[in-house]
Amino acid sequence: MSLGAPYRRAALGIAALLVALVAPACHQQALLLPEELRHIVELPLGDKSIRFAVIGDTGSGAAPQYEIADRMVEIHEKFPFDFVIMMGDNLYGLERPVDYQRKFAQPYKKLIDAGVEFYASLGNHDNPNQRFYEPFHMGGERYYTFTKGDVKFFALDSNYMDETQLAWLKKELESKEPWKIAFFHHPLYSSGGFHGSETGLRALLEPLFIEHGVRVVFSGHEHFYERIKPQQGVYYFIQGASARLRRGNILKTDLTAFGYDDDNSFTVVEIDGDALHFETIRRTGALLDSGEIARKDEPDEPVIEPTKPVKPGPKQTAAPQTAHPTPN
Repeated sequence: MSLGAPYRRAALGIAALLVALVAPACHQQALLLPEELRHIVELPLGDKSIRFAVIGDTGSGAAPQYEIADRMVEIHEKFPFDFVIMMGDNLYGLERPVDYQRKFAQPYKKLIDAGVEFYASLGNHDNPNQRFYEPFHMGGERYYTFTKGDVKFFALDSNYMDETQLAWLKKELESKEPWKIAFFHHPLYSSGGFHGSETGLRALLEPLFIEHGVRVVFSGHEHFYERIKPQQGVYYFIQGASARLRRGNILKTDLTAFGYDDDNSFTVVEIDGDALHFETIRRTGALLDSGEIARKDEPDEPVIEPTKPVKPGPKQTAAPQTAHPTPN
């Protein structure tokens, strides 16, 4: 028997609350919601939209990574995303062929078999030789770009932000795609108590993002999910909870629009025209966070004030009255 929408939502809320209360004592095994109560994707599914998933700090090979991968497969059946961007720390510890299998190829096998592509960035636990691993689509480079429709993605190596990479980035950012999205490991803004904001990296990258219209930035490093309040027109996300988790690490700051460090998660994104829609989903199958970002902010309505009449001087005739917006 299927539940009506109002009853289904009420049941989902009760089930999610029970999971939230019990889950801290069951960290190694997620309390999976019954299938009929798991989140149903409510993204637009536009005909020409760009759809992808975001995961970070994944390469543990432990149970939470596999559980998140299972939820991704379930979501993919309802919301067929075409690719995944990875925030780094793709393989913790050893990086033998067997480790690539256990920490990447096996957990995401169903997605790979379905044709989903993975685009990796390098974290501080990653050997730079990962750039030669073909399924990571890095093309042998520590940093690179790729374009999907009218969206250009910039995968950066935040471990070594040297002058060469910055010069390359400046040139690549001059492109004219309507949407520009950057992703890399270390967050420019973070409320994490263990790491926190990378202010030195911010000083290098943020001016470029603002100047060239980068609208959204994804990073990892912190083992939680956090959506930062917009900073000078740029939206920052931390998605580093797709395998490992650092409970109770999000500090109370003015930066956080939404944060969660009690369970693992991943994020799905759809860009449909001038709107970016996102949903973040827990490994229990419950919806964690969602929202919409416009490609450009609506301009503030200017305040119009009439100027005072110009009094004629000895060699001046009266000027017509005009209205000018006051400077912002």
